[in-house]
Amino acid sequence: MKFRKQPGQASRLLLVLAVVILVAVIITYLVIKMSTPPPKPMTPETPAVQLPVYDQTLGNIRFVFESAIDMGNVLKASNVINKQYAYSGQKDLVTGEKLIQVTIGAQNQGTDNTELNAWDLGNIIDSKGRNYVPLDSYATAPWLPVSNSCGILLKPAFNPAPCTKIYEVSKEADGLKIAVKTGQENKATNLSSGKVDTALIDLIVK
Repeated sequence: MKFRKQPGQASRLLLVLAVVILVAVIITYLVIKMSTPPPKPMTPETPAVQLPVYDQTLGNIRFVFESAIDMGNVLKASNVINKQYAYSGQKDLVTGEKLIQVTIGAQNQGTDNTELNAWDLGNIIDSKGRNYVPLDSYATAPWLPVSNSCGILLKPAFNPAPCTKIYEVSKEADGLKIAVKTGQENKATNLSSGKVDTALIDLIVK
């Protein structure tokens, strides 16, 4: 006994098959999507924090921050500490801004003596790149320590020799750094001729 195919039966089977395949595809897609972990949220990159630098080495000479003192706007004649430079009639040293006294130690980390006048302190530089030169050493000498050692010959592994200078700096200046310098190869002739190695040391002004 034979069954006759009803008209449209093949098309209905194809339609049912297509629906089954579509449902299977949708279910598979949903299962895959649900099993995939969500992407991690983008976190903004934070810039690296630049740490202050209180110690720099140029050639065999190590420079280390010792002190920076806000002297106000007047160096009083009554506060002279280096009597050999003082004279009768010594006057106050006055500025409309502020005076900062900076002391940096210099130490020889090599094996031989350095040359005399092979190193020195340079300008103070603020956060906006403004330069402040040291005041004339003759004018400030009465207020500088007797043991001031700027540019002296440095013997190997001795304690850092203190170099002190006084600067006239704007009241608005902040983020202060001081330049330290030596002649290339720690040579005095290179320093005097402008062949110089330099570095910056951060200041803590009190």
